Amino acid sequence: MSGLTRDDINHILNLIDGSDFNELKLEMGDVKLELRRRGAGAASAPAAPEAPAANPVAAAASAPQPAAAAPAPAGGGSDVPAPLLGTFYHAPKPGDPVFVQVGDTVTEDTVIGIIEVMKLMNQVKAGVAGTVTEIVAPNGELVEHGQTLIRVQPA
Repeated sequence: MSGLTRDDINHILNLIDGSDFNELKLEMGDVKLELRRRGAGAASAPAAPEAPAANPVAAAASAPQPAAAAPAPAGGGSDVPAPLLGTFYHAPKPGDPVFVQVGDTVTEDTVIGIIEVMKLMNQVKAGVAGTVTEIVAPNGELVEHGQTLIRVQPA
């Protein structure tokens, strides 16, 4: 893949403008794109200089890492967050078995689903070992960066 074109970036900006999201972080190969609306809170540790949504920041980055599981607020276990904004799918394609279901044992490298961004399918790994206790994100629905996808009770 040669990277994002200006048309791709304009399309992404139009999608953000028509959504309720304030921030987008997108990693595709060596390209990292971070967009933030004016006035939106800054990320806790930005990897690139701050820029308003009208001026996207594209910088080289290493391959995406699995999202670190965050502690769940109440019922114990860990939340596995979405590493990027996109459409979350429970299975590789319609009619195929789901990647994980409640009661399954996962490792840090277990693929728990995929997130589609601009026709690119991005595998999402659990990032924690344990037993799946809940599938939170609905199949085929838009998820926001950091939104809980599943909950895992660590082993």
